[in-house]
Amino acid sequence: MDLNADLGEGFGAWTVTDDASLLKLVTSANVACGFHAGDPSIMRSVCADAAARGVAIGAHVGYGDLAGFGRRHIEYDAQTLTDAVLYQLAALDGIARSVGSTVTYVKPHGALYHTALEDPTQASAIVSAIRSYNPQLAVLCLLGTELSWCAESSGLRVASEAFADRAYLPTGRLVPRGEPGAMVTDPAEVAERAVRMAVDGQVEAVDGTQVTMAPESLCVHGDTPGAVAIATRVRSALTDAGVRLARFTA
Repeated sequence: MDLNADLGEGFGAWTVTDDASLLKLVTSANVACGFHAGDPSIMRSVCADAAARGVAIGAHVGYGDLAGFGRRHIEYDAQTLTDAVLYQLAALDGIARSVGSTVTYVKPHGALYHTALEDPTQASAIVSAIRSYNPQLAVLCLLGTELSWCAESSGLRVASEAFADRAYLPTGRLVPRGEPGAMVTDPAEVAERAVRMAVDGQVEAVDGTQVTMAPESLCVHGDTPGAVAIATRVRSALTDAGVRLARFTA
C-alpha cells in the first residue's frame, strides 16, 4: 500500500506543511506546483528530500488561487486549463530532474480535484495536459469518476486513492469540506480507518453504510493540524496489520 500526503504547501515566508517530517513517513509526495501553494524554492527543497528518501514525486496541480488555497471553484475553458496544468507539471518535473528524480504521477488539488471528478470538460483538460507531456505518468484519484474514466479511456494508468482522514458519503464521494465532520482528525480513528481501507477494502460512510473500495494509495492531508502525528499513527498501524508500504509508481 502506498501512503501519500500533500506537501510543499507553503509560500515564501509562510509554512503550512511539515515537509521534512512527513517525508520520513510517506511513500509518495503530492508536491504543490506554485498555483494553489508552493514556490520554486519550496518545490526544489521537497523534491530534493523526496529524491534522497526514495519517495515518489507527484505533481499536485491546482487552480491559480493562492488566496483561496485552491479550494474555490474556478471556471476555465478547456485549453486554458490544459495549459495551466501543463505549466505546473513541466515546472515541477524540471525541478525534480535537477535533483536526480522525476515526476511519476499527477494528482489534482482541492477544488480542481473535486470538479474533475464530475466535470468531463475539466477532467479531459487535465488528461490532455498529462498526455501531451508524458503519457507514462499515472493519475491518482477516486475511481468511478469522470477523471478516472477519461484517463483510462486515454490510455493513462489510473491509481485508486482513498482518504483516511476524510468522511465519506454513501455514494463513495467525500463529504464537502464546508460541512461538519468532513475531516477526521483523531489519530487513532484515522489509523483505524486506514487499516480497514487497506485490509478489508471498506470504510463506514456518515450514514453508517459501508463503502467498498480497493485503494492502491491512502492519503493523509499534510495541512491538517497534527498531520505528522496522524501520519505516524497511520504508518505504524498499517505496518502492525501486516500491510507492506511501498510507492505505487516505479
